[in-house]
Amino acid sequence: MHAFRPLLRKPLFNLFAAALAVGALLAPRIANAEALLLIEADSGKVLQADNATIPWYPASVTKIMTAYVTLKAVKDGKITLDSMLTVSPTAASQSPSKMGLRPGTQLTVDNALKMMMVKSANDMAVVLAEGLGGSIDGFSVMMNDTAKKLGMTQTNYVNPNGLPADGHVTSARDLGILARSFLRDLPEYEYFVHIPAIRFGKRVTGNFNKLIGRYPGADGFKTGFICASGYNLVASATRNGRRLIAVVLGANSGTARAVKAAQLLERGFSQDNLSWLRPSLGTVENLVPIDASPPNLREEMCGGHRKRPASDDDDALIATNSGGTSGSATGGEAQVTFFTAGLQPPLMKASELMASAPAAAEPVVVYTGPTRTGAALVAAVAADTDQQTPPKARGKKSRVAKKPDAGSDAKTAAAKPAAAKPDAAPKADAKTAAKPAGAKHAAAKPDAAAKPAADKPAASGDQAAKPAKPKAATKPAPKPAPNNS
Repeated sequence: MHAFRPLLRKPLFNLFAAALAVGALLAPRIANAEALLLIEADSGKVLQADNATIPWYPASVTKIMTAYVTLKAVKDGKITLDSMLTVSPTAASQSPSKMGLRPGTQLTVDNALKMMMVKSANDMAVVLAEGLGGSIDGFSVMMNDTAKKLGMTQTNYVNPNGLPADGHVTSARDLGILARSFLRDLPEYEYFVHIPAIRFGKRVTGNFNKLIGRYPGADGFKTGFICASGYNLVASATRNGRRLIAVVLGANSGTARAVKAAQLLERGFSQDNLSWLRPSLGTVENLVPIDASPPNLREEMCGGHRKRPASDDDDALIATNSGGTSGSATGGEAQVTFFTAGLQPPLMKASELMASAPAAAEPVVVYTGPTRTGAALVAAVAADTDQQTPPKARGKKSRVAKKPDAGSDAKTAAAKPAAAKPDAAPKADAKTAAKPAGAKHAAAKPDAAAKPAADKPAASGDQAAKPAKPKAATKPAPKPAPNNS
């Protein structure tokens, strides 16, 4: 019997070895599902390509094509940056990230582009699409026609913003081609892809691309994220007159994609003098497409193991499955310091660089309405700020107004100078004067009286309206506020 044991063990050993071999082949693809590409912007020469021709969900890097099609129309004279666009109900209904402008709001192509590229605003992408293509479907046809002309053979667009949709796919290869085309065909509009921040009213939004203002020489492009795609980034940087483009698809956090892109770019810059040692990978256009289905990373990106909901605006440190912040999220490369040709001192570590504050930069002002300058621009910014004020004002002012509204109107009017909460009475008075038909002083619903007042903050300090309060409170015919939402 002992003589047969080696014979029995051998098949079991072979089976076990085969299982390990299969696991070794499959594990990297499952645990580290990502695509990486590094190319020279001018020549299209491929410096590194990992899974670069596997189909992938583009998410918001779709907006690079939306911007390309729009700016090409500007360059061709079909529209201008000052052309006015209108926010439709369809645009306003898009999922975040978005500007949140109300249907009917108008703004210029210029401002819509800036909002879309910096904040990754899905509603602005639809505003541009409907303005140029008449509808989302019409603009998608324009996007696909453009992709075909550029040689993006693995790309198909269904919408202008990259929100999840069947058949909406691309690849790192195609995104490299698109980024090169943007720089080559639209150099005069390149600033749209490297704006550090925008100011809309009182809100300041920094660029989701963490390389901007952090990585030396970083000068462009776009982030993207949906659960199925993971964290995507197309990034460019220029050093000593040489420009490189990096594409990262499927990273596991916003910081991780920035770190990976920085490492790719630094590797390309620092190894330039040793390029003769590496085999030629040809140009990006010559990379051979792979016929496969895009990986779906939903469970990995948005499963229950994440401590907080994932989003494109991810300020967390590099995430790992264990919830730590080690460099393992980047395959251990986060601990590699940057060298430039081996002749200069190393920069800080990639993870530290991306976690640092960006270089100080003045936000670019964006606004609604037509193109304005000088005092008119100041007034437009002030108007947008006022539009952002009512939601917070309603919440606070209605609570303050509850006590006087719940009591008798006559008593409230008589006791105004001695009121415990002086802000409540003037706001109620201004409301009743500005909108006498909209006032409701029912004790059961005190908030109803305060909310319309907050919609028009300019009237809140109207002291001349006080005598009209008792009379307005008795009017039975309510009229809805004009900008109620």
